[in-house]
Parts: sequence; C-alpha cells; structure tokens
Amino acid sequence: MTDYPNYTDPSRFLSVDFEIVGLVQGVFFRKYALHAANKLGVTGWIKNTRTGGITGNIQGDKGRVALMKEWLCTVGSPQCVILACKFSNERELINLDHHHFTISPSDW
Repeated sequence: MTDYPNYTDPSRFLSVDFEIVGLVQGVFFRKYALHAANKLGVTGWIKNTRTGGITGNIQGDKGRVALMKEWLCTVGSPQCVILACKFSNERELINLDHHHFTISPSDW
C-alpha cells in the first residue's frame, strides 16, 4: 500500500494530477474511471494522450482521492494492462475546481 501525505486540515480538499501508462487506450479505461470516480464521489477529468497513455486530475476529500489513486493503479478496466501510474502536482484546495468527473477530448 502506498503512503500518502498526512494533511492536517480535514476541511480542505486534495487535488492531484495523474498519468497512466500501459495498454489503457481502446479498452474502455476512461469509461470505467468515470464510473469509479462517480461511485467514489471525486471530481476531475481524464483523457487519452498522444503517447497511448491516459492523463487527468482528481479532486475531492483526501480519503476518496486516495481510493481513486489506488483504483487507477491497480484496477482500471477489465482488459487494461497498467504498466506505470504516476502522480504529480498534489496540493490542498479550499474549493474544488471541478463539479463533476468528466471524460475530456484528446488534444490531437
């Protein structure tokens, strides 16, 4: 299990960017991530990258964000193969930037 930073203010939200590498395009990864995010109650977005991976942002209370991070790294969609899971730009928020979790269009 991954160790997560111990934030002291429970009234704040957490935001984290992510990148998933592996066989994650063409296997409904984003659709399953949308379902998982809605079930866990986190907001943010997810999209395909030019390099064949997935990128996005998760926001919500710290415990729910931790559960979504674990889902992204260990569960994914039934046919995916997750080779690497990277998180960056982790920060506390007073207010959420997103109201829902969405599948964003690719940049290309």
